[in-house]
Amino acid sequence: MDGALPFAFELISLIVLVVILIADLLLVVWRPHVPSMRESALWVSAYALLAVIFGGLIFAIGDAQHATEFFAGWLTEYSLSIDNLFVFVIIMARFAVPPKMQQEVLMIGVIMALVLRAIFILLGAALIASFSWIFYIFGAFLIYTAIHQAVRSGQQEEETENKLIGWLRKRISITETYNGIKLRTTVTVKEGGKSVTKRMLTPMLLVLISLAVTDVIFAFDSIPAIFGITTSPFIVFVANVFALMGLRQLYFLLGGLIQKLHYLTYGIAVILAFIGVKLVLHALHDNTLPFINGGKHLDGIPEISTEVSLVVIVASIGIAALASVWKMRRDAREKMPVKKS
Repeated sequence: MDGALPFAFELISLIVLVVILIADLLLVVWRPHVPSMRESALWVSAYALLAVIFGGLIFAIGDAQHATEFFAGWLTEYSLSIDNLFVFVIIMARFAVPPKMQQEVLMIGVIMALVLRAIFILLGAALIASFSWIFYIFGAFLIYTAIHQAVRSGQQEEETENKLIGWLRKRISITETYNGIKLRTTVTVKEGGKSVTKRMLTPMLLVLISLAVTDVIFAFDSIPAIFGITTSPFIVFVANVFALMGLRQLYFLLGGLIQKLHYLTYGIAVILAFIGVKLVLHALHDNTLPFINGGKHLDGIPEISTEVSLVVIVASIGIAALASVWKMRRDAREKMPVKKS
């Protein structure tokens, strides 16, 4: 990619995004509640519009290449973030997190995701700068992840998580009830016929551990995916920020509907596989590994443009969403009672 965005623009953008995230966090702290569908829809729409405006600013200040990379990266990360919500829904239901507390829990999850992704972005950028062959590893990992995404079993993942939770419960004392979002609480228990006051951990600890593990897993997927679209650490980071902004409101907007988006998983798998292939082709085009073509670049290897990537990403999400809606309507018709003539 030729040229770079002005440093002042990047700095001001990061400051504004941090201020927005802090304001969103303070809003949750000051006014914990279960947002209505209308409120959630307005917030999600506002954040999406903000991303579109930001992409327009990149086009105006930078160029079309930077803007296209931002939109492709944002949509990729947004689709992966929606997939992340599938797991969030399961975690909230499994630990019976009260609806009023879910906003705060989700905000903590988003902050953890941002911190982890920032770390992975710095590591990824350093690896790419030092080792061009890292694209082989990124590409192979994304192709493997895509296959796993397409054939994974929700039941198998649930059994794995249950084993982890069971292992933790055996080793630490955890209460059955919550005390807000506090990790520790005071309880009175019977010991030797006497009432004893003890400090114990709450289930919130397990909720946050589950969210952290989920964030790490999705960071492993998302960062190689977006580096397949752009190698600009700034665009990689802001695309992740915009993808995570509004994720909390999207959770309440979609609610139980998100588990019914049956084909979204396959759409995301197509995106990951496509970017994985793109990364491998890029690695072959710029090859330096001595055991491949004697360490020389492979001529004639096609390079997939960012514009083509954007079309594939939008098409994959759109087709998966439409197919999911069609399946929901078909299932609803099949469940309707048959009228007797």
